[in-house]
Amino acid sequence: MINIPRNFIPSLFTILNVFCGFMSIINSAHGNFDTAIFFIIYSALFDAVDGLAARLTKSASKFGVELDSLADVVSFGAAPSFILYNIYFKDHGDLGVFLSSLILLFAAIRLARFNVQLVGFDKDYFSGVPVPMAAMTICSYIYFYHNKLFGYDLSSKFIIALSIVLPILMVSKFRYDSIPKVSLSAIKKYPVKFIFLFAGIVICVITKGEGLFLFCLFYLSTGIFRGIYNSLRKSGRHHRFSESEIESKELN
Repeated sequence: MINIPRNFIPSLFTILNVFCGFMSIINSAHGNFDTAIFFIIYSALFDAVDGLAARLTKSASKFGVELDSLADVVSFGAAPSFILYNIYFKDHGDLGVFLSSLILLFAAIRLARFNVQLVGFDKDYFSGVPVPMAAMTICSYIYFYHNKLFGYDLSSKFIIALSIVLPILMVSKFRYDSIPKVSLSAIKKYPVKFIFLFAGIVICVITKGEGLFLFCLFYLSTGIFRGIYNSLRKSGRHHRFSESEIESKELN
């Protein structure tokens, strides 16, 4: 009887993740952009399942973390960048190559930073936009909106903006909510997170996927607004402390 190690199951899903990323690149090269986008979505599903499998089999390991990051660089870095290049930037010379590569380059930086900071990091939040979320934002925009809802000029500006803003957000210090594992205790502890997650799923189902891009934009905005709010609160607190110090010095 073959003895299959426990860590093989989550690693298998991770391998399927990177294989789908490779299939996305192949289809993008042949101009099958819709199929290429669906393979990235398949990668995201396998990426979610491998973490769940690791928890269920209690086989989380450093090897699994490293393999997952390598897979994510391909599926959510190289594959979306290649789609961006082929669908728009290939006609813009060296600048197009540079702009389309930003997702890949910053995804690699983001994942390397995540692995280094893995010990002791806050499991309730991510520092910077998760790489799969950035890829989903690009894919949902291209599939549903690029050159469809907007005119060519506006679509061009929007895709350039996404190609620049998303990489910056990935390596930013903005805090983004992580998705806790589904359990009764987790639902009781994080009711707001699960309400928004459930609402997002319902919206995507009702709109036949079109709502995914809007949900991604909402998620991106949460980290930005949280960062602005925390900065203003810290600034106000510092201002109050400064006034208190001045008053105490005057009294002395």
